[in-house]
Amino acid sequence: MPEAPAGSGPRRRAVLAAALAPLAGAGCSGGGAGGAGGAGGAGKVGEAARTPAPGAPAGPEDALVMVIRHAERPYAGGVGRDAEGEDDPGSLAGRGWRRAERLPRLFPPAPGSSLPRPATVFAAGGGKGAAVPARSRQTVTALATALRAPVRAEFAVGAEAALAQAALAAPMPVLVCWEHSGIPRLIQALGADRVPGTPATWPDRHDLVWMFTRRQGRWSFRELPQHLLPGDV
Repeated sequence: MPEAPAGSGPRRRAVLAAALAPLAGAGCSGGGAGGAGGAGGAGKVGEAARTPAPGAPAGPEDALVMVIRHAERPYAGGVGRDAEGEDDPGSLAGRGWRRAERLPRLFPPAPGSSLPRPATVFAAGGGKGAAVPARSRQTVTALATALRAPVRAEFAVGAEAALAQAALAAPMPVLVCWEHSGIPRLIQALGADRVPGTPATWPDRHDLVWMFTRRQGRWSFRELPQHLLPGDV
């Protein structure tokens, strides 16, 4: 009987099916763009969602929010100076301006710093025509310039609930410069007010950073010194 042509017959089809089976399996489980993805692909996507890249919007469980008080204001009876050097009771004192100028040193670009560089900066402000002190915005102006990031000042003191919502939705890490009287309300709105070690009120100091980190839905707290000016504790 003559031999069957190459590529035909049940034996040949069985050999081809066995050879193609691993390739078909790899294609189904690779998790490429537009693919369904197997267990391995789903695991990698889930890990990326739990740990957002710097500057990316945080997932529902991860956040890093740093809080500072505005720099020094004038003593009672004193007058601050605005950016043009004019008298302004709502502006920083001379020491406050020096702190603001040195604030970028707290967030160096080198990796491994105890304080990460903010991706979003908030400061106390308000809508157009709002009569609010400029101290918070003045404190972070030099830092925002160094970061090449705008200062978000659409929230006034008293709107801490809205501020917290915006901060948690913003690219991380977030820095908030605020009036000390509103900081406890901000911490409560973030849901971090019951973290062990968190003070109930902001102390009478301008040289601190409060850092709140949320991982897997749980907040942790650290208080760090600034060490920017002589006399800082």
